[in-house]
Amino acid sequence: MKSSIAFVALFAFAVVQSSPVPDKNAETLRYDNAHNGIDGYSYAVETSNGIKQEEQAELRSFGDENAAIVVRGSYSFVADDGQVYVVNYVADENGFQPEAPHLPRA
Repeated sequence: MKSSIAFVALFAFAVVQSSPVPDKNAETLRYDNAHNGIDGYSYAVETSNGIKQEEQAELRSFGDENAAIVVRGSYSFVADDGQVYVVNYVADENGFQPEAPHLPRA
C-alpha cells in the first residue's frame, strides 16, 4: 500500500515538473505605438520569448454615413515544437479573416 502511495506521489511530481511553464521572465524588446486620432492607429510589439505582433488600422468609409475601422496585422510565436508560426489577418466588414499555412481553409 505504501509503495502505491509513493508511486502516485512520484507520478504526480513528475507530471507537474514536466508541464510547460509560460515564460514569466519574457522582456519587451520593442514597442512602437502611433495613434492617429479617429483615423486609425498602428503598433508593433516584440518580446524576448519570440512573440511578435504588428497591427495597423484605418478608418474606412463604406458610403452613405457608414464607416468603420479596418484592421490588418500579423502575429508570430515559437510553439512547443520549436517551429515559428505566423498568422496574418484582416478584420473588416467581412469579419476577422486569419491566414496561415497551419490553419484550415474554408
